[in-house]
This record gives sequence, C-alpha cells and structure tokens, in this order.
Amino acid sequence: MTETRLLVDANNHLGEGPLWDVAEQRLYWIDSTAAEIASCRADGSDIRRYFVPTHIGSMAIREQGGAIVALANGLHFYDFDAQTVRLIADPERDEPETRFNDGKVDRRGRFVAGTMAYDHDRYDADRGQRPTRSGALYSLDRDGSVTRLDGGISCSNGPCWSPDNRTLYFTDTYDRIMYAYDYDIETGAVKNRREFASARQMAGTFDGATVDSEGFVWTALVFGGRILRFAPDGRLDRVVPFPVRNLTSVMFGGPDLDVLYVTTMGRPMWGIPQKEKDKGGLFAVYGLGVKGLPEPRYAG
Repeated sequence: MTETRLLVDANNHLGEGPLWDVAEQRLYWIDSTAAEIASCRADGSDIRRYFVPTHIGSMAIREQGGAIVALANGLHFYDFDAQTVRLIADPERDEPETRFNDGKVDRRGRFVAGTMAYDHDRYDADRGQRPTRSGALYSLDRDGSVTRLDGGISCSNGPCWSPDNRTLYFTDTYDRIMYAYDYDIETGAVKNRREFASARQMAGTFDGATVDSEGFVWTALVFGGRILRFAPDGRLDRVVPFPVRNLTSVMFGGPDLDVLYVTTMGRPMWGIPQKEKDKGGLFAVYGLGVKGLPEPRYAG
C-alpha cells in the first residue's frame, strides 16, 4: 500500500529536479525561478539552502566536488561553500529569450540538458497559442566540450536513460510528447527520435522523469495531479494519484532507492488557478514496490 507524505513544506515557486546522491545520502532539488538549491536527508531533516545568480533549470553533483548548474546564462561549475559559479559554456548566448531547463548525467559522466523559451507563460493550447520552438538539447562532455544533440524544442524536460544505456527518453512538455532516442553511451550521440508516449488525451502534460531498475519510465503529470509509469514498450503500466495538481518531477532515492521523491510548484501557469494548499513542496511516496537506479555524478 502506497503512502504519499509532504516531506518538506518548501514554499518553492517552481520546485524541480529532485536528485538523490548515493555517496552523500542526501536529496537535492531546485527552485527554478527563485534561483535556489536545497538539500536534505532522506527523511526531510537537515535542510540546507544555496543560491545561484539567476534562474536555474537543473543541476548535477560533480565527482570532483561541487556541482554543475544549468542556468539561464549557460552551464557553470558551482561551489557550494562560496556559493559562486564559473562559466563552462553558454551555447545559446545569442538567444536571450531562452534558458536551460531539465538535465541529468549519463552513465559515462556526461551532463545532458535542454533549453526552453521564456514565452511559456503566454502559452495557451486551448486558445491555439503555441510556444516558441527555439529550444535545443545539449550534451556537456567530461572534457567541457558541448555538443548540440537536437533542436526545434519548445520546453526540454525529463532526460533519463534505460538501464542498458541504449535509450534516451526526453520530453517536450508543451508538445505533450515523450520521445525516445537510440543512444550511444560510448560517444553520447543520439539518432532515431520517435514518439514514446503522448499526454495529448490527458489532463496535464509530462514534466520531469526517471527510470526504475526494471526499465520502466516514471513521469510527473504537471497540471494533471498524477504520476505515471510506462513500460519500455510505451504502454501505460500504472497511475499513482497525487494529492496536489502541480507536480513537476520525480526521482527515486533513500538508502534503498525505494522512495519516490516528488517536487511541486507553488505558482499557477497557463491560466490554471492555484486552488490547492500546496505552495511548492517536496513530497515522498512510499510503498511502490520498485526501486530506482543510482544517479551518476558529472565526471568533469
């Protein structure tokens, strides 16, 4: 029997990117538009907060210490003690209307993250409005080089890999589609993008995602108040109802990697009113009966 618990009443404006670090046994998450990073123990205790200079889309812990942060103005190294950043690369420095969004590390230590347009608050699918397709998907290799993997993206979300490293899953949130690519773990190259799952007939759309040890994909259904689990063939396998509507991302963690951590946002978007008591919390779901996979650290 599952149990969903509000672990941290974080008051996040746009909570995102839960990240369980196995070595530290700590959970990290971000508040994208408040430009904050937070961390806690598995039970939600010992909360620590850090700040970055501008909007943050995602982060990853580095093997050499500190973190990689994907900010509005590019990819940076981050020093937790000094709370300072050092620029690695800004592949969209000539695109002031985009910012980096979701990202994760593959099992060779590359950081894969995508961008999105800043026009998301003007997007209203019911009125026929479409967001700008100015986003792209990038890979930051261990030597600091950046490769553009794909383009024409409205809002990059949910990168995660199959246990055998052969498939990269990736969501374009405003398209309401989760895609799958063939992934070459040795080179980081992608090919053969195809539709994996669609939310176009659902309330809400796909946001952050993760893959469990059985190779099934879990995704937060933002504005839909549910967590979905998809089989490797794209079949909807499981629906987990959620007590709030605006959940944003998911990640397995805890000492046994069997707790699903969920971030939510406290601000309304797309004209959807905020009717719930949740103002951007960190939740934990217990008793799902499955485990996640350890998240790698960035190797550079």
